[in-house]
Parts: sequence; structure tokens; C-alpha cells
Amino acid sequence: MSTFFLKGDNMQDLHTEHIAKKEKYILVAVSRGNEDAAWSSLEELAELVSTAGGETCAMVVQNLERFDRATYVGSGKAKELKEMIAIHEADGIVCDDELSPSQFRNLGDVIECKVIDRTLLILDIFAAHARTREGKIQVEIAQLRHRASRLTGMGEAMSRLGAGIGTRGPGETKLETDRRVIQKRIKLLSDEIEDMKRARDTSRKKRQESSTKTIAIVGYTNAGKSTLLNLLTQADVLSENKLFATLDPTTRIATLESGQDILLTDTVGFINKLPHHLVDAFRSTLEEAKYADVIMHVIDASNPQHSLHYEVVNKTLEELGVVGKPMITVWNKIDTFDECEDEKPVFTDFEADACCEVSARTGKGIDKLLSEIERILNEGRIYVDTIISYQNTSDLNLIRKYGQLLSEEYAGEGIHIKAYVPDSLAHLAGKKGND
Repeated sequence: MSTFFLKGDNMQDLHTEHIAKKEKYILVAVSRGNEDAAWSSLEELAELVSTAGGETCAMVVQNLERFDRATYVGSGKAKELKEMIAIHEADGIVCDDELSPSQFRNLGDVIECKVIDRTLLILDIFAAHARTREGKIQVEIAQLRHRASRLTGMGEAMSRLGAGIGTRGPGETKLETDRRVIQKRIKLLSDEIEDMKRARDTSRKKRQESSTKTIAIVGYTNAGKSTLLNLLTQADVLSENKLFATLDPTTRIATLESGQDILLTDTVGFINKLPHHLVDAFRSTLEEAKYADVIMHVIDASNPQHSLHYEVVNKTLEELGVVGKPMITVWNKIDTFDECEDEKPVFTDFEADACCEVSARTGKGIDKLLSEIERILNEGRIYVDTIISYQNTSDLNLIRKYGQLLSEEYAGEGIHIKAYVPDSLAHLAGKKGND
């Protein structure tokens, strides 16, 4: 499965060319009033290029009131880019915004070199990093939808004539044929995704019936979500200092200090200007957060753009309908400030139910995070103080697994327990106690 890049009427594959050598690109952004934001976005774009296997040789910001409809940057700047490509011996340019088909074509005609936009670059990275069957299908659907939205025809020059009497004339154009083939493939893949979604819904329903609490780990890409999951669950999920190192959602069991088990689900990282085709394609897996009991929002505290990252994640969660859930904001990579404790900024989130500073790499602050998780989970539970008979010790095991057992004393009449339990298990203790 490949991502194709348009240059005029040709399509080229990024991966097949950078296997032999690392391709060099000039990064281009249009600033419409906030040049600092444009430069910051270009720096992130450079990370994306590096993740895709390329190399950045120059960055350019063009100040315009609006995107140039023909060439994105304007005809004069496009000619300058052609000269820069020759000077730097670059393989092409990467634009920081999503280009229209005409902008692709016109810009490619001027610079006579490869043109890539942010959306195609992200799609290419997703295609390279998808590991599971579901992840690969989701990426292919996003690629096909993006390609379908950019199909442009050439009138009757692309006509396909039928054979036999009654078939003379322009017939069905190649454009129509290509679009029909793509839509048929999307339908086939979407049906397969729907089957996987039903299987996930069944697994989710079983988890809900078991009263095991689920926490969805969300955050900007490369915030350290997978590293934190590995630390909390002793999992072995791929964790690299790269954008979109992991795409497939992973669920692992973690045991809190009280002995109760919880499920932690790592989700796909978000990014600014995330292609809407990807959001739609990954909606079924991103919705794991929608059904979680608690949302854990991981933020890279060391990133100067953490405020923007915070807003991007919250906006994406709102679009997915993930609202009204308990939120734990985790400021990760706090160990980067160890040598400058006096100048360390204060990290907080007044809208969250809890806020912790941690280092998933060193383990700093993890104990507080776990205690905050336990506190929030217990807020939705019932306190019981009762006696369980020795004939019903299996009930005690259920309380240990799904609740928080505060104390247990063995006496002649049974086991005297004090615990927090979910409402679905309160009847096991004989009565609902009061806090």
C-alpha cells in the first residue's frame, strides 16, 4: 500500500525513492498574519519529514493575506523556490497546508520538481507505521478518500469508448471509471472495518459488564503516551522519539496499589492540521476514548508549543463527542527541568479533575498519578462496611478485583471488610454503606 504524490499528471511514491538515498526537501508555509506560528508549524513539519525518511535543507515562509489559489505561495515565490531547489539540489518541496489539485499541478509546473503537502506526508507516515490489519485498512481508506477528492479529468481526451452497435460516442470517461473503482474499494474496506468495529464493541461490552474501569490515554503525537503505558503496565509497546511511532490502539491491564485492576488504552496521537480523512478513517479506534471511564491527557511539558497541543487535543476530543468525562492531565517529560528547578514553569489545568507532573522515562511523579487515578475512580463508587460469610469468599475476590479493599478482618462469623465497590457489586456485600 503506497501514498502517491501528484506532480503535474504524474504520481510518484515517496518510499520507493528514499530507500536508496535520503531525499532533501524545502519546507514552505504561508503566514496569514502570524509569522511566528508559521515558523513553529514548519519546525513540526520538519519532524514529519524526518519521520518519513527525508531531510530538510531549507525553510521558507511567505506572508500573504490568503493562500494563492493558483500556486499556494504566489507565482513570484514559486519561481524563487525553483531557484532554491537548484541551489540546494533538493528533491522537492513540502507545503505546510493541504493543496488543491490545481495548486499541485500549477506549482509542479513552475518548479518542475516533486510537490508534497502536509496531508500527503502524514498519510505516507501512517502507511509506513501501520502494523495491524485494521490499521492498514484505515490508512488505505484515508488515502483513497483523499485521492478521490482530487481526481481531475481532461474532458473527452480521457473518454473510453465501448464496442458494438449503440456504443459510439464519448462513452464513460476515465475519470468516472477511476472514481467508481475507488468508491468500490472504499466500500469493501469499510465493510471489513465495520466487522472489526462490531468485534471491538463486543469486547468493550464485556469489559463494561465486568465492572473493570477503563482509562483512555490521549495526547499529541510524541507526548510519551506509549512510554507511560509501558511504565504503568509493564507492557512492551513500541516507544520511539518520533511522530506517530505507534498507530494501533493497545489495551493493557494495570494493578493499582489497592489491588484493583484497571484497563489502560493507548490511542492514536493527534497533530495540528490532522487530515479529516484520517479522523474519519480512524474514528472507530479513536472512539475508544468515548467509551472510557476516565480520560488521561498526556502533554509534553518540555515542548514550547504545549499550549497549542493542548488545544488541538481538546478540540479533536470534542469533535469525536468525548465530553463530560473525568479528566486527568499529565504533564510528561518533567525530568527535562531537573537542572533548572528555579526556573521551572508551573504546569496546571484548572479544567481537569486532576493534574500531575511526571516523567514516564524516569518514573518521577508516577506514585502521585496512581493515587489520583484511584481517587477519581473511587468518586463513582460506594463505601461498604459489612461482613462476608466464609461460604461467599468468591465475593471478596470480586471486590479485590473491581473495587478497592480498605481492610479485612477474619472473625468467627465471617470476614469483616471495608471497601469501595462499583454500584453493580454493592449487593455482594449485603448492603450499601455510607461514606
